[in-house]
Amino acid sequence: MKLTEKQRRFVDYYVETGNASEAARRAGYSKKTAGWIGQENLQKPTIKAAVDARLRELEGKRIAKADEVMRFLTSTLRGEVKEERVVVEGTGEGRSDARIIKVQVSARDRLEAAKSLLKRYPMLLDAKEQKLRLQKLEAEIRAAEQVDDDAVTIVDDLGDGDDEDDTAR
Repeated sequence: MKLTEKQRRFVDYYVETGNASEAARRAGYSKKTAGWIGQENLQKPTIKAAVDARLRELEGKRIAKADEVMRFLTSTLRGEVKEERVVVEGTGEGRSDARIIKVQVSARDRLEAAKSLLKRYPMLLDAKEQKLRLQKLEAEIRAAEQVDDDAVTIVDDLGDGDDEDDTAR
């Protein structure tokens, strides 16, 4: 059995709001009977099936499937994924500008992606190869931790009167 136009609107509004009374009012049912009609509509098999189908459709668009997650983890492991970082640079005269740059994900994130992949596919790689990959990624993490990316150098380009050029005044 096909849905009437009013029932189709009810399904749309119910999926949007999650409230049967509100959906019935918006769909054009009487305000006096909207609560009762809303509940009754949800009991009808055709309307219930339409609501369930719409929710499955929306869920399919919003929730990542396993193959999508696996592609992302693999891209992360390979260093193909970039993330945005804000960089603040001095422009002189006590001013600075911020800009966004894209950088490769950290070695730590790549290692976590590798671990997640290995949990799902432990038999695809032999144990020796797995250990070598993990050791390589752990070495990259140690090397990355030794480089202090957060170090800040303050350059005083305004002068404070202690410079040699200032003594010539």
